[in-house]
Amino acid sequence: MAEPLRLKAKSASPGIASGPAFLAEEPKAASAPGTAGGYGALEKAIDISIGELERLAEGADAESRDIIDFQIEVLRDPTIAEATGARMQADENVVFAWVATLDAYVDELEAADEEQMRARAIDILDIKNRVLGALAGTPVADFPPGSVFVGKDMEPSRFLAHDWSKGGGIALFAGSTAGHVALLARAKSVPMVVATGRFSATDGDPVGVDGDAGAVILKAGGMLIPPPAPAGDIKTESGELRTADGVPILISININDAAEIDELDPATAGVGLMRSEFSVTSIADAANEERQLAIYRRVLEQAGDKPVIIRMLDIGGDKPLAGLEDLPALEPGLRGIRLLLARPEIARVQARALLRAAVFGKLSVMLPMVTFPDEVDRMRELFREEAEKLGRRALQHRMPPIGMMVEVPSAALMLDTFGSAAFFSFGTNDLTQYLAASTRDGNEADAGKAAPAVLRLIEQAVKLAGGKPVSICGDMAGDPRYLPGLLAAGLRHFSVAPARRPAIRSAMVGLNADGTRAAGE
Repeated sequence: MAEPLRLKAKSASPGIASGPAFLAEEPKAASAPGTAGGYGALEKAIDISIGELERLAEGADAESRDIIDFQIEVLRDPTIAEATGARMQADENVVFAWVATLDAYVDELEAADEEQMRARAIDILDIKNRVLGALAGTPVADFPPGSVFVGKDMEPSRFLAHDWSKGGGIALFAGSTAGHVALLARAKSVPMVVATGRFSATDGDPVGVDGDAGAVILKAGGMLIPPPAPAGDIKTESGELRTADGVPILISININDAAEIDELDPATAGVGLMRSEFSVTSIADAANEERQLAIYRRVLEQAGDKPVIIRMLDIGGDKPLAGLEDLPALEPGLRGIRLLLARPEIARVQARALLRAAVFGKLSVMLPMVTFPDEVDRMRELFREEAEKLGRRALQHRMPPIGMMVEVPSAALMLDTFGSAAFFSFGTNDLTQYLAASTRDGNEADAGKAAPAVLRLIEQAVKLAGGKPVSICGDMAGDPRYLPGLLAAGLRHFSVAPARRPAIRSAMVGLNADGTRAAGE
């Protein structure tokens, strides 16, 4: 039998512990309801957080009380309120203004020369996430007693809220021996190691912590996760079927929520479209990098080696984001990438979450409602800037391929000018609406009449794509009536609602690649 794997680490608190692993970065809660983003809501969330911290302090020892008092002091710090007010005067949403103020504080701490100062950054992140959780109604859940907490770092308040009387320990990929959690662990005799490097484990795996020698012990077959490989393209052989004349076709699924990833089976090529706006429904969610990371990570890990395309927030217009509608500077109808570029604070949080999530699977990012090439260029630059920041913070990340939805007729007609887009995916719902000058309500009635024009436009656009990967993820992809025209236009990758996949697979095998019916059909 293979021996357990023993990984070298730094001892942060002596002692020996073992138990089932609790992976801190796994999402444990359902999607939060929408939350308005006014100043009153932020103040209420801060008050709730202070109350929670004060309850944690009741009966706590002196060291624990000092840490809690520090966090409460930061939440009440008038200089943070003043800096937030200054950002609000620059027309920044109150929640993002407050988050940006704390993030600047974190950046200063992480850039400090002294390890003790750098270790305080997690305290500020702890405060930020607690308040965002209160805003969205999703407080951080406790983990099972007796577990070994496994994650990049651990928040002091999470340590204090947990019952350590039933044993357990802490194994951190990063962390610090000078941090508050290490101090608390030593005070409460909780075995703890840090700087293990990222290793593979799943919830419930047996994990041992040797705080005396500085090691973490994994079951046989455990391993350190190597640095991520360079990004590849979004093609895969998995989930492939063939037309009647033998041309390979890929069928992926569209999902609106992380839970829908469970419908991804081996016969599916991957996720051709995840609409992130259905999981990020409020300003509080949009400002919460850790919550978004958990959502995206769940999807990628469940997908395994299958590719996943996550579309950035397609908000604005008929898709409001709770708490954003009170901004007077937003133009009526501003939507998709234009809104994200107009409110870069929203885009930057999502970009960081996506960059960090990319190490957990085959992620590609898709930009919504793109009209002009410079919109893709500007968003790619934003991703590069955020990647540099993550690198300075030593946070594991990877730059994913960045492509675009083709749903604006002018973009479809000029697809050869979008040189920096890695791939294209046709969104036929909006493409039909704008091409036929329909309203949202009238789009369904006009879709059949407009279909020939849409198919002609797609055929022209596929020729302009210059050999880059192309797919289709709109409703036309899931309607067997349009398969002959879409195949004839040159499309070979279809992403459909999970319920439509069997019908499309069945219809596909009776067609040739040029859209004609196979002999005998």
